[in-house]
Amino acid sequence: FTYFTSRVADTAGFHDHQGNTLLDDGQVLTGTVAMPILGREAKLEALDRALGTHGLAREQAIAMGDGANDLAMIQAAGLGLAVHAKPVVATASDAAINLTDLTSALYFQGYSDSQIIWRE
Repeated sequence: FTYFTSRVADTAGFHDHQGNTLLDDGQVLTGTVAMPILGREAKLEALDRALGTHGLAREQAIAMGDGANDLAMIQAAGLGLAVHAKPVVATASDAAINLTDLTSALYFQGYSDSQIIWRE
């Protein structure tokens, strides 16, 4: 959800992020999702758009997700990671992160402890 992805993107310095938008009443999230809801195909299209922008092939991408609507992009990417995912997603992915945070994704990319900046 963009409420969360925007914060992660800002903290990590990502150029872009995408997610469904949770609606709020001005004070709290209501639990309602704004239309259109981004499903399986929209997520795959977003992956392809980002790859096209940067001149990369699907094989050079990592896609992460937890639900069935993430499966198309997870399976299209060179490395598909299930993150605290439903069993069907974990089974269909190349690897799964179940017990740790997203720092584990850095290790999949080949980073070592000495290359990771730890923030408190």
